[in-house]
Amino acid sequence: MKKALFIVFEGPDGSGQTTQSELLTKWFERRGERVLLTKEPTNSLIGGIIRTALKGEWRIDMKTFQLLFTADRAHHLKTEIEPLLRRGIHVISDRYILSTLAYGSLEEDLEWLKSINSKFPVPDLTFILNVPGKICTKRIAKTRFGFEFFETAQKLERVRNNYLKLKNYFPNTFVIKGYGRGPRKIHKEIVKIVEEYLKKR
Repeated sequence: MKKALFIVFEGPDGSGQTTQSELLTKWFERRGERVLLTKEPTNSLIGGIIRTALKGEWRIDMKTFQLLFTADRAHHLKTEIEPLLRRGIHVISDRYILSTLAYGSLEEDLEWLKSINSKFPVPDLTFILNVPGKICTKRIAKTRFGFEFFETAQKLERVRNNYLKLKNYFPNTFVIKGYGRGPRKIHKEIVKIVEEYLKKR
């Protein structure tokens, strides 16, 4: 049995990482391969607490906030991601460690954030959707009724820059231009990278 792939999509809110993760999941399915799409924060109890804080329904200090993200990730890996990979099922995750580093370092020390996530598995492939903050907020405004904690053009631009600084943090990380062209063209670029990776395995 070939090793299952763990693929992660990253980017500022509104960058299109959810759309691209869904398109790649469908691509694997059309190939007849077993795949599961998941996301962070999860739908667990911890993930629910995180979402209430993101919506401003619960006030929380940033250090505790980042520890919650890390706890949610640990639970996610233990109960979902790692068991699926062991069964030979590809896992595509909408957000993972780089989200904590890119967003969390707006308020907290980057090295501390790296340390609390240092024991987690490294993805086989990571795609960072590179989209300016102003474009991200315009997209969010079209699809949602309100904005969450990090969703201002200025914050998202800082997050974008943080992602670009982290592009070499994991091997096999690819920065993909996520604007100025349609989702299908972006998807084709991603598929080409995945196909090349599969050939080299």
